[in-house]
Amino acid sequence: MNKFLFIIISCFIASNAFANQPKDWQLGFQEAASSTMRDIVNFHDKLLLPIIIAISVFVLFLMVYACVRFRASANPVPSKRTHNVAVEVLWTLIPCLILIVMAVPSFKILYSQDTIPKADVTVKAIGYQWYWGYEYPDENIIFDSYMIDDKDLKVNQPRLLAVDNEVVVPVNKVVKVLITANDVLHAWALPSFGVKRDAVPGRINETWFKAEKVGTYYGQCSELCGIKHAFMPITVKVVSEEDYQEWLTGAKIKFAKEILEEDQFKKIASK
Repeated sequence: MNKFLFIIISCFIASNAFANQPKDWQLGFQEAASSTMRDIVNFHDKLLLPIIIAISVFVLFLMVYACVRFRASANPVPSKRTHNVAVEVLWTLIPCLILIVMAVPSFKILYSQDTIPKADVTVKAIGYQWYWGYEYPDENIIFDSYMIDDKDLKVNQPRLLAVDNEVVVPVNKVVKVLITANDVLHAWALPSFGVKRDAVPGRINETWFKAEKVGTYYGQCSELCGIKHAFMPITVKVVSEEDYQEWLTGAKIKFAKEILEEDQFKKIASK
């Protein structure tokens, strides 16, 4: 009974109660960490959900009314009416108007997602069976990101979501993500940022986000890709600009795409 009450309450407070990773018995969205995700949550909670509830209640009322009003005992002689022009016009126009009302903010969100501002950071994500590879094309950085096994998890690392190498990006900066795959279809998805793009072999898809809060955010491959599809987590760590520059300095040594010449290595190591 307590779990049932918790689920019901969660439906109404989901937008505020959840952090940047899935929670037990969660029904709503993860907490928004970008303007795009905030628009999606508002669109769902303030427009779609009321419309869905209203239509469901109205249809239920009509079903109950029809069962009671036109039951056999109350209508010994069946009605011979074949149609009603006014009703048919209404049930055509009203759904059209509802769809138009829904379409306007929906198109606005879609346009925002597909219009990529000038990027401050560019990250390339490559899907493999069954892990993610990442590149920072402008920084000569490349690394693979594998899920951490249960036996190797540290304190506060979530099961099936923590990885050995996280994507690190600065807060309040536009991050463009180039997404592709090396073998089969994958999908790069981060709910807190309102981001989901298919990773298609031989094709590069683009998306973007601008994280508004420092923290660690989790996602998963969202396209069925084989036996270990559930073991392809995505972890993005959002840090301050100072911490990002510090990480960048170390990453250029640890994850160098090409072998650095000795003088380049010394120059970076001295910073």
